[in-house]
Amino acid sequence: MKNIMKSFTVVAFVLLNLSINVSASEEKKASSVNGAQVWADTCMRCHNLRAPEDLSKRAWKYSMQHMRVRAGLTGKETRDVLAFILESKTTEDAK
Repeated sequence: MKNIMKSFTVVAFVLLNLSINVSASEEKKASSVNGAQVWADTCMRCHNLRAPEDLSKRAWKYSMQHMRVRAGLTGKETRDVLAFILESKTTEDAK
C-alpha cells in the first residue's frame, strides 16, 4: 500500500510540474493580436505611430526596450508589441 501511495504522489507531482511549465511557457509566448492593441492604445498617447518598415528588426528590439521603461510596459506587453511590429514588416532588413 505504501508503494502505491508513493507512486501516486510521484505521478501527481510530475503531472503538476508539467502543467505549471506548460502554463508558464504559454504566458511567455508573444501575442501579436494583443500587441496591436497595446501598440495602438499606448504608443499613440505620446507620438505618431511609426511604420514597421521605419526601423530594422534590431532597432525595433532596442527601441522597444527603451519604450518599455518610458511607457511603463510590462514584459509581456513589450513582447506582444514587438511580435506585432515584426510580423507586420513587409520588407527584409538590409544586411
